Amino acid sequence: MRTVFAALCVVVVVGFGCASTDNQRQPAGTIPFEIAIETSEPGSRIELDGEYLGLSPLTVTVYGDKDGTFHGAGDGHTTFRAYPVKPGQFIQTKSFLNGAQSFMFGQQDRIPRRLFFDLNQKTEELQIVAPR
Repeated sequence: MRTVFAALCVVVVVGFGCASTDNQRQPAGTIPFEIAIETSEPGSRIELDGEYLGLSPLTVTVYGDKDGTFHGAGDGHTTFRAYPVKPGQFIQTKSFLNGAQSFMFGQQDRIPRRLFFDLNQKTEELQIVAPR
């Protein structure tokens, strides 16, 4: 399910370049939005809904609704995750509502132009990460 979501909603632009993959399709009625992803320590593994995007810093293109919000798919959340680069750092997560799990007009968060993850910030929430 996550693979389908990633294939439909994300075109990855890896590194500093502007190349996109041609094998991923744009969902009907959506437009592309670029998000610059940076971390306090370069080289952090970045994932979107469990799918590897690349190492920070990078720019990704997501397909969203014309009003600038995340397009509904999956479990109702679009989740970005950054992983520690060195000991003493913490996994960071940013999750956005995409309206997929509601009957009509569910809440959708706006797509940010930039995401920053401070890997040195201890998270207050409980995180359970399944082994790979």
